[in-house]
Amino acid sequence: MDDLKTIETELAAKIDAAANLEALETVRVETLGKKGRVTELMKTLGSLAPDERKARGAALNVMKDAVAAKLDARKATLERSALDARLSAETVDVTLPVRPIAEGRIHPISQTIDELVTIFGEMGFSVAEGPDIESDDYNFTRLNIPPEHPARQSHDTFYLVGENGQQYGNVLRTHTSPVQVRTMLAQKPPIRIVAPGRTYRSDSDATHSPNFHQIEGLVVDTTSTMGHLKGCLVEFVRAYFEIPDLRYRFRPSYFPFTEPSAEMDIACTRGGGELKLGVGDDWLEILGCGMVNPKVLAMCGIDPEKYQGFAFGMGIERVAMLKYGIPDLRTFYEADLRWLKHYGFLGIDVPTLTGGLAR
Repeated sequence: MDDLKTIETELAAKIDAAANLEALETVRVETLGKKGRVTELMKTLGSLAPDERKARGAALNVMKDAVAAKLDARKATLERSALDARLSAETVDVTLPVRPIAEGRIHPISQTIDELVTIFGEMGFSVAEGPDIESDDYNFTRLNIPPEHPARQSHDTFYLVGENGQQYGNVLRTHTSPVQVRTMLAQKPPIRIVAPGRTYRSDSDATHSPNFHQIEGLVVDTTSTMGHLKGCLVEFVRAYFEIPDLRYRFRPSYFPFTEPSAEMDIACTRGGGELKLGVGDDWLEILGCGMVNPKVLAMCGIDPEKYQGFAFGMGIERVAMLKYGIPDLRTFYEADLRWLKHYGFLGIDVPTLTGGLAR
């Protein structure tokens, strides 16, 4: 049986020498395959005497099992090595961005919202949110908007209706003012919030969209005055447009939910196909504002004899268009990557009052 020991030693050396799984498979076929060396030895048993056949067969089976075990062990070792090599080659640094920073762009609407929240946040305002689908009560009634007001007509407002055309009394909110109502109903003064969000109106052209964004502010306490409102908004427009000496004016106006009411204009110059903000003899309306109407306070559960406050609101697309020179409101929603690459912002352009709102 010494020849079997020699053969087993030779086969073991070949198995150990296999550098990879492909080479090991070749050794397995040459050893245990249909025409392999061990298989050929098994075929010789038929020519032996019965006693010799029994002893030789037992020895061959022992060698075959030993070789098979050696193959399995070597295969497991090579598989682990192959996996380790693959994992090492495919290592990913998860701290790196998935794509180069220059590829992605932040939409101007998102950037402008961050800028506005940054400015008002520095003034002590917190952010409040509400649902896009609002009740007629929160969207109109509690804001002192009478039933006959044009804003409550279907040609201006999207009402939710059933299959038979019956109105449910819910609307797609036409402004973010219902967030002010929800805030006043949910918490006691003092209140100081801004409410950015998506709004909807039945209107569409180069300067109007059925889907747009607004940000509104609300302050309710015992001491706020029109002077505080004016100071707040002057600081805002100068910080947002980054023009320290920006000229402004307040004009008397009318809104059902504020009394007195005003519109704020900023100075501008129009000429040569360009619009220059902050200087000049022309004016551009930027936002509406006023002292909260006592009727609104009362309908929201706040005593108007004890508390007062001010509110303001503006279109986010409008101020973004003015600041970044975007001529058509509709392009905000056309999903044109070329437009976004031109007007969009890098992810590292985080607005701060110390580092700059837009870099």
